[in-house]
Amino acid sequence: MNHTALALLAYIAWFLALLLLLGGVRAAAVGAGGRKPNSFRPDGTDVSPFGGRVTRAHANCYEAFPFLGGTLLLALATGSTSVTDPLALTALGCRVAQSTVHMISTHVMAVNLRFAFLLAQIGIVGFWLVGLYGKLAGV
Repeated sequence: MNHTALALLAYIAWFLALLLLLGGVRAAAVGAGGRKPNSFRPDGTDVSPFGGRVTRAHANCYEAFPFLGGTLLLALATGSTSVTDPLALTALGCRVAQSTVHMISTHVMAVNLRFAFLLAQIGIVGFWLVGLYGKLAGV
């Protein structure tokens, strides 16, 4: 398996892990007898501060999927993984790190660190897009 496919597989697995964690937070609230299963706000702010951060970390994953996952898919679909393979696992690491920092803290330093991980992902994808354009256009 090349690094591009591995990064996409792991990204989807991370997305699923966050979804299961979010489900666990909500199930605990229901199990404690304080909540009805259909009473949760979509932003997660009505569960706990941690529940809200998990909700946002999960949302960040689907917000980033079009540019990060989509680019990985484009590389796979066009046989251009030579462009994405060198930084695929780095981009994945930045995505996981961003989510993890998001769940741990909302302190200003943590928010700045999270933003740095996002900028790294954007920079990597921008680099890939230039490379993919060059490869696919024959430039």
